[in-house]
Amino acid sequence: MDDVTGTGLPEDGKENTPLSQDTPSATPEEIIDDTTNSQENLTFTNRIPLEELRNAADHIREELAKIIVGQSEFIELLIVALLSDGHVLIEGVPGIAKTVTAKLFAKTLDTQFSRLQFTPDLMPSDVLGTSVLNMKTSDFEFKKGPIFSNVVLIDEINRAPAKTQAALFEVMEERQITIDGVRYPMDPPFMVLATQNPVEQEGTYALPEAQLDRFLFKIKVDYPSLEEEVTILKSHHERKGVIAKDTITAVVNPKKLATFRAQTQAVMIEEKILNYIAEIVMNSRKHPHLYLGGSPRASLAIMNAAKAFAAIAGRDFVIPEDVKRAVVPVMRHRIILSPEREMEGMTPEQVIDMIVQSVEIPR
Repeated sequence: MDDVTGTGLPEDGKENTPLSQDTPSATPEEIIDDTTNSQENLTFTNRIPLEELRNAADHIREELAKIIVGQSEFIELLIVALLSDGHVLIEGVPGIAKTVTAKLFAKTLDTQFSRLQFTPDLMPSDVLGTSVLNMKTSDFEFKKGPIFSNVVLIDEINRAPAKTQAALFEVMEERQITIDGVRYPMDPPFMVLATQNPVEQEGTYALPEAQLDRFLFKIKVDYPSLEEEVTILKSHHERKGVIAKDTITAVVNPKKLATFRAQTQAVMIEEKILNYIAEIVMNSRKHPHLYLGGSPRASLAIMNAAKAFAAIAGRDFVIPEDVKRAVVPVMRHRIILSPEREMEGMTPEQVIDMIVQSVEIPR
């Protein structure tokens, strides 16, 4: 027979192909182009333009890396505090570049800078300023103190007595001072970088809790590793007496910093992340190992710092990891261990870790 039914073969005896001549197959170039378009459709676009902010943060790191070896976490926390409009307490033994890092960090900002060395005989007027009689006009004129600057470095802040410490309360919180009933606001930006020595306690005064609460972060600086110390020696030898400050250039000016801070504040944070922050701080207030927990100011500090961590990472939204990175430097100086746990040698960082582990991470 000429025609065999049920075989599904055409007259030429060849199998039908999936594509007919009327439906041409896609070329490899077309397939690649289609895949690229699909990937572009899935590309995430930030709601806030954070590229310049992220580049500025990287540039600050690069400038400080010219002199400062290691201390990457220290520098990153300084940048986060700057974007969060917060103050920083720096604690560490002498000789590990606390003051140098703070000074060079201030140099990367095109702003005014002043340094105060706190001593036991320092008076509040030595910090804030005082009214002086003008013999020509027979009127008192206010002479501004060194606190009137943009970045203020306070060396050994715990060496000044309580009355001088109290002089910082208003200016750190409200960015203003009041002398003789007259209000004097600080020019933005205003940031206090304070150092203290945890070892040599002779002639020092413990900072009041109210003042500690005004610092966004407490940063603990440790000794460098062996490799880092060798690098420090090589770097110092190769500079051959060149002043470190002269090698650092300004990266951010006040106008640009104000823009970066506004972008940081606009970073999105979901309600479940806010609940996560609140639960961590709330648990610190009822934890059996703590005599004193975090205040609402601690919750605000964690939120603002988490936003800044997200911003320098190039994200316009906060994730739980940002919160975790902010909790320890924000909380370590705001909580007080119970006497029993302190005698056992427990540290605030250990308790903070326990609290974070006990709170469910939002999904």
